[in-house]
Amino acid sequence: MEIDEILAVKVQTENGETYTRPSVATLRELVNRIGRRGDRFLVVQRIPDVPDVFAQVWHKRRSDYQFEYRASREVFLCTVYATADPTADALVGWARQEEGWDAKTAWTPVGFDLPAQVPEPADEVREQVEARIRELLRCGYADRDTLNEAAEEYLVSGKERPVSPAQARQLVDRLWLERLAEMQTWQGTTDPERLTRAFEALTAQGITARENFTCCRNCGTAEIGGERADGDRGFVYFHSQCAEGAAVGSGLTLLYGAFDGSAETTAAVGHKVVAALTEAGLSAQWDGSPDTAITVTPLTWHKRLVG
Repeated sequence: MEIDEILAVKVQTENGETYTRPSVATLRELVNRIGRRGDRFLVVQRIPDVPDVFAQVWHKRRSDYQFEYRASREVFLCTVYATADPTADALVGWARQEEGWDAKTAWTPVGFDLPAQVPEPADEVREQVEARIRELLRCGYADRDTLNEAAEEYLVSGKERPVSPAQARQLVDRLWLERLAEMQTWQGTTDPERLTRAFEALTAQGITARENFTCCRNCGTAEIGGERADGDRGFVYFHSQCAEGAAVGSGLTLLYGAFDGSAETTAAVGHKVVAALTEAGLSAQWDGSPDTAITVTPLTWHKRLVG
């Protein structure tokens, strides 16, 4: 049924809520909800995010619904609907990328100034920053805002900032689009998606499971308890350095343990992790010792971007 259909979009509302891959029913509910002070608009981007492509709706109670969408750097259009239902129909059509979803509506161009092209950073700077951003893109967990910040801050030394915010955005958008083109060549379920399925299964079994959790083992071990749900006996996670290793073909190291600190429970958690990975179609290397990390290898790290 339509209401159960999942849409490949992310929705952000004025009141700070985020909905990733909402159902058609949820998107319609959000359009019908907006209108009160502090909750008058929503912005929708595709998954994966595409630079300069989004749709947004603004509505104040007892007024029309203003619908705007941007199709490219140069194309930005708007229209007005009297009620929520046709607004939601249009937004669902946009989200589905239905052919002709906008054909029956009169659209007006939105006036805006195109951002000026900015000069590239110096070659040595650009090459270093590009290499770092490509590493993060291969990991697959950073959104464009995070990558923009990483590009801008990567080579900062004291007061010297060799990459401006505009240069960072331009560089990140170019590399992001390159990665999206690579993603088009990936077929079927990827290993990171299998990993996510395994972690979801572990969560259902009372194991706190987190991907790309914190920057290192010390921080992860210190903070994983704060993620614990009622009834969880143990945990498994990998941190960002583990993700970087997986992205360059070194396999993925999984860190696990028991909330009661016992070797017996830790080993039991390890066995559950290996079983879930195997069930998801991944190969896990582990000697059965509660003192040894689990390694997922071989592994093809094709992590699809969300943004």
